[in-house]
This record gives sequence, C-alpha cells and structure tokens, in this order.
Amino acid sequence: MSEALAIDALTKCYGDVAAVDDLSFAAPRGRILGFLGPNGAGKTTTLRMVLGLIKPTSGWIRVLGEEDAAKVRSRIGFLPEERGLYRRMTPVNAITFLAGLKGMKAEHARRRAIELLESQGLGEAKHRQIRLLSKGMAQKVQLLSAIVHEPELVILDEPFSGLDPVNQLSLEALIRSIAARGATVIFSTHVMQHAERLCDQVVLLAAGRKVFDGTVEAARKVAPRSVVLEGAFGMDALSDLPGLNGLTLERLDGGVLRIVAMLDPSVPAQVVLGAVFAKGLPMDRFELREPNLHEAFILLTASRSEAGSA
Repeated sequence: MSEALAIDALTKCYGDVAAVDDLSFAAPRGRILGFLGPNGAGKTTTLRMVLGLIKPTSGWIRVLGEEDAAKVRSRIGFLPEERGLYRRMTPVNAITFLAGLKGMKAEHARRRAIELLESQGLGEAKHRQIRLLSKGMAQKVQLLSAIVHEPELVILDEPFSGLDPVNQLSLEALIRSIAARGATVIFSTHVMQHAERLCDQVVLLAAGRKVFDGTVEAARKVAPRSVVLEGAFGMDALSDLPGLNGLTLERLDGGVLRIVAMLDPSVPAQVVLGAVFAKGLPMDRFELREPNLHEAFILLTASRSEAGSA
C-alpha cells in the first residue's frame, strides 16, 4: 500500500461547531507532510482522531492499512502538543521505559536510547534528571522517545514550539533523517518556514476545512510575485507603470525610495523593467521576488475566512 495515512470526509463537531469539516487527504509512505494552519484551525483535533484518541462525527481514517489505529500503535510514533515526561527520570531511562511500552526489549531499548541521545548531542546529559535540562533538551528527549522504536509513521504536533533557532534546525535535520530511512513524517505547525524547508507535501487548514493540498511549489504559485524598485525618484514617476498593485514604500538614506509592489500575473516582469527604462528613471535596484509559503498561506486562509463569513 502506497499510503501511510488516508482520510476521507472526516468531520468532528462539538455541538453546532465543526472543528474539522469534511477533510480529505492522503500521506504517501516515505514522505514529509506539513499539516498547516493557524491556531484553532483543527490540526490537533485531526491528529487525535487519526490516533484514535477521539472519535470523528463522520468520515473514515485508514492508518498503515488499518481503520483502527490501535491495531498498529506499535508502528506509530507520536509527539503530542502537550509535552510531558517524568521529570525525575534521566533521559536514557525515560526513553528506555517508553520504548518498552512499544514492545522493545529493555537491553535493546537502552542501547538504542543511548545511540539516539549521543547522535543529538545529549550524550553528556543522558544520566541527568530531566527536570535539570533546558526546555529544548527536554523536548528533544521526548521526540527521541517517540521514534526510539523506529516507527513507520511519525506524527509530531507543533514540534518546533518553544525551541530556539539552533534547536529548530537540529530538529529539522532529525526529521529529514527519519524520512530518509523510509518512514512517513506528518507534523503540524503554524510556522511556514519549517514546512517550506522540509515538506514534500503540505495540507493547509483554515476554520476546520482544507484550503490547499499539494507541493510547496504549487502552494507558492497561488500568491502573486512582487517587484522591488529602489531609486531617487518620486511616487509620481511610478504612477503609470504597468502591472503593479498594492504599493508600499520606504524612504532610505540619500533620498532613495524603496517600492515593493505586487505584480499582476498577466504582466511579465520584463514589461515593467522596460517601462522603467523608457521613462528614464534613476533606478538603483530592480528585483523580482517569488512568493513564499507564508504569503500563500495568508492568501488562502484569508479567502477561507471571507467565504465562511459571507
């Protein structure tokens, strides 16, 4: 079977409120999927339904070929949004203990725990109580506890929350290594930069409904490109340039004006540049910027919000 997770028409209602509304998507095996959306979009509710922690109102879920996640629990690794470890245990003992709950023998689990801790720069802390570790170190220990048994499907709920930039990059590298051995990784986040760097596929949620499902590149194309112009000219000089919308400006030193404008998709950047030269504008900089995932995300979630309030 090519799919580690398949969801169809999944809905979860609390009274008259649909926390998740008719959601469908599939996560192929061996891929990294970003499950994205603002806070309250329904990400955590969906992941809890996938794991069988709460029951859907309607729809179906298939995890590693089974409709009941409990049947494949030993093949799943899960990092919940709410962190929690036994604070007086050491990292090596905590990981070994949780590995035992997944069916690993104690000797193998302990050896594997030490290997993981050392690979993540936590070797010197392996016998220190977790309550004495930094937040980033403790979070790494909990993540290692979720993958110690080498699961086929790894689900991480807001794994980057609260981590400093160095630990975020370290976690990104760990996620890549998990996928490199053939596992499927699904992680939820509302920070687009992580998804942009990591994901083969992104699913965007807004107000409980899916607004996009595809590659990062395809998502970026939803948003228009922008143009940056800098030079010692006035705003009136740009008044009749073709294809520029939503101009923002900034005054720089030396009387230089920086303009950032959205480019109409029907107007090639070369046409704008040609018009600049034709007007003889004193241009110091002309840059075409491709949209990023954050810009696409804002556009897609805003469209969903407007549709929901209409």
